[in-house]
Amino acid sequence: MHSNDARILRGAAIPTVLSGLVAVAVGLLLAGGKGALGAAIGAALVLVFFTLGMLIVSYVAKLSQQMMMAAGLFGYLIKLLAVFGLVALLNRVTIWNAHAFGWTVLALTVVWLAAEANAMMNAKSPYVEPGTGSRDLGKPGA
Repeated sequence: MHSNDARILRGAAIPTVLSGLVAVAVGLLLAGGKGALGAAIGAALVLVFFTLGMLIVSYVAKLSQQMMMAAGLFGYLIKLLAVFGLVALLNRVTIWNAHAFGWTVLALTVVWLAAEANAMMNAKSPYVEPGTGSRDLGKPGA
């Protein structure tokens, strides 16, 4: 993982973890232990899914720049299917508060995306690789 990718991952994960702790506290206050458990599971789900997504795209970027978009979209599809599967599988489970789980997933998804976008905008990573411009085409070794 490149240092910029690690910086972006930290920039997204830290605010999400802190927001997850707030969500667990709110779940505890509003729905008791079941609310706290639902919020904790929702926070863990968001953190694991988004972290895995970033790690996969970062790994694929090292292999092939052209495959980054495909990896991101395929990863999104897999995560979407996994969340739908989890929700369907755990539909009747009453050990946690489903509302706390759902609202936590929604809120932390927004937090992660906003923090990741902020970290990307503040990263000093070039979006064009140096030395691959059209002026370099006529040079030997290009």
